Amino acid sequence: MREVKDLEGSLPREILYEVTAKRFEYTYESLWKTIRLFLLEGKGIECNSPMDCFKSLYSVGLIDDKYSEDIPRIVRMRNNVVHIYDFSLAEDVFKFVVKKVIPAFENIIHNLNEACKG
Repeated sequence: MREVKDLEGSLPREILYEVTAKRFEYTYESLWKTIRLFLLEGKGIECNSPMDCFKSLYSVGLIDDKYSEDIPRIVRMRNNVVHIYDFSLAEDVFKFVVKKVIPAFENIIHNLNEACKG
């Protein structure tokens, strides 16, 4: 997902925002399903929704505290991203993805990788 930052300036903004929204959707879906599987197989914790899985991952210490307030906003954004019809809203999504989503997802992926090694 971090590649969307590199695309800024090389694509028209409208396309950049659309690419970012789609990349966010795909990454989000893959990540929460990976978390669900990790928690079930590695921790014996069953979760059935993205928010439930993120909360459970946080409860086992695999999401840093500094991202705890961003996670609910990320979940809400995912639920709303399919309803983007306005350019300014698409721009807000892009900015939020770059500023909040990418660092949070990188933290989660890093922590999952470390947990799987140990």
